[in-house]
Amino acid sequence: MIGTSVLQQTHLLIAQEDPIQSSELRVREQECFSLLQKCKSMEEFKQVHAQFLKLGLDGDPRLPGSLVATCALSNWGSMDYACSIFRQIDEPGPFEFNTMIRGHVKDADPQTALLLYVEMQERGINPDNFTYPFLLKACAQLSALEEGMQIHGHTSKFGFEFDLFVQNSLINMYGKCGQIELSCRVFQHMDQKSVASWSSIIASHASLGLWGECLRLFGDMSSEDCWRPDESTLVSVISSCTHLGALDLGRCTHGFLLRNMTELNVILETSLIDMYAKCGSLEKALSVFNKMPRKNQLTYTVMISGLAVHGRGKEALRIFSDMLKEGLEPDAIVYVGVLSACSHAGLVDEGLQCFNRMRTDHQIAPTIQHYGCMVDLMARSGLLHEAYDLIKSMPMEPNDVVWRCLLSGCKVHQNLEIGEIASRNLFQLDPHNASDYVLLSNMYAQAHRWDDVATIRTNMVQRGLTQMPGFSLVEVRRNIHKFVSQDRSHPESDVVYEMLYQMEWQLRFEGYSPDTSQVLFDVDEEEKRQRLSGHSQKLALAFALIHTSQGSTIRIVKNLRMCNDCHTFTKMVSKIFEQSILVRDRNRFHHFKDGTCSCRDYW
Repeated sequence: MIGTSVLQQTHLLIAQEDPIQSSELRVREQECFSLLQKCKSMEEFKQVHAQFLKLGLDGDPRLPGSLVATCALSNWGSMDYACSIFRQIDEPGPFEFNTMIRGHVKDADPQTALLLYVEMQERGINPDNFTYPFLLKACAQLSALEEGMQIHGHTSKFGFEFDLFVQNSLINMYGKCGQIELSCRVFQHMDQKSVASWSSIIASHASLGLWGECLRLFGDMSSEDCWRPDESTLVSVISSCTHLGALDLGRCTHGFLLRNMTELNVILETSLIDMYAKCGSLEKALSVFNKMPRKNQLTYTVMISGLAVHGRGKEALRIFSDMLKEGLEPDAIVYVGVLSACSHAGLVDEGLQCFNRMRTDHQIAPTIQHYGCMVDLMARSGLLHEAYDLIKSMPMEPNDVVWRCLLSGCKVHQNLEIGEIASRNLFQLDPHNASDYVLLSNMYAQAHRWDDVATIRTNMVQRGLTQMPGFSLVEVRRNIHKFVSQDRSHPESDVVYEMLYQMEWQLRFEGYSPDTSQVLFDVDEEEKRQRLSGHSQKLALAFALIHTSQGSTIRIVKNLRMCNDCHTFTKMVSKIFEQSILVRDRNRFHHFKDGTCSCRDYW
């Protein structure tokens, strides 16, 4: 008997020597069911279960289902114990089967949940509308499309195809299985929708990285006025804004939260920090962070990582120090952010100190990600031999990411010898990554080794590899516009190219000369200048200058690392046109203002 046991809450469960009258038995029965609902641990549950058996109440038809539900669905429960109770039921019905299916899904055992449904069918027990949502969730957990489609057929067979909860579960299942068209088909054919319906279809698009569609659907949801988005929907929308760099839309979402929620929880506020940091509004991210009454480990990790990609390594280290003072124990993920911050800011000594502290002070064994950060830190700083020595001393086999960090550093510091070593290892580990071949080809081009360039390009053709085209996204009046290098498909491309011509003309008077060394093709100088002029970042910048008032910040997101020529070009535009420009490339953020960049030409 434990000191705080629920059994001590009543004297009625103490065995009596006198015969128990039927009325007293009913009282005890109700008391047992009441205590069952109050259980907070398996120990208490087993004591109550024993009392049911001791008092001879096991014949009550309500008891098996109540015991199974309490044991299977409580956070403290045990599916093994629930199974032992379930298997003692002579004729379990839909409720007991539904409870066990739900319990196994909750316990991350979706295969057993599906097997229970098969058993239901074999026993001739008809499912109900509560059976299918958790079966479909089991299929979603397994990404089991074939089984999910079979269960979809069963919902039609048993007349539950148009049940709202079943339809919402179908949307989620098809989305998790990567079949977004089927998710949309279910959504479009719904007679009625709920907030959960909108949340499911938006989350399905988010899980596949279809961020633009997420925002379009959220706009459709908002335009109907009768739906108030729930927390999961808003997290998906904030994530979409984060990935697209859509700051204005992110601000609107934040405003909606402030107007409609009395208090934001840690999950939402952490998502907002991530959104603001990755959309370039670092000061706003810091403002949200500093005002949070409660922060968890993830909050600190997101803030440290946000400062890292903006090159503000020393501030990231200060936030990390604050985290330790708060008594929060860092984990391996936090240290990835810390080491990344040192890498982006060129803090070699601080990075080495943190790498050592991770092992000595916090007993965290470095993973491949930590070694990758250290190789990146050294390679960016020009310590290529030291980076190569670290790779050779790693306790695990280096992966493609580690070798790619070394190769990128070799490209920046023009060390072809070590670059060829990194490339050979990359081609063995990841032979189908076109960017690695392009990087080595560019290094050969810088060295004017055109025969080697031709060999690499021929090898790419033989393997069916194509270079990823560069593109840039820019947000103007809450619409995202995409520009691809050398492309004229944008509706305003003629105006954009005319604006770009005027910009280049003005910049030449200020001393700008296109850096044709960035065009790594064996072509004449005029064609090199034309290729540089058509870079996606310049097209996006020209478009933004046409549609943006002076004094506002232009924000551009691009998929590739910024080339030296675009970097110089954008610095001069920020000065001549008196415009603040923010560019997020594949590696980090660049804040251009008055002819300078926040990266201090270190990227």
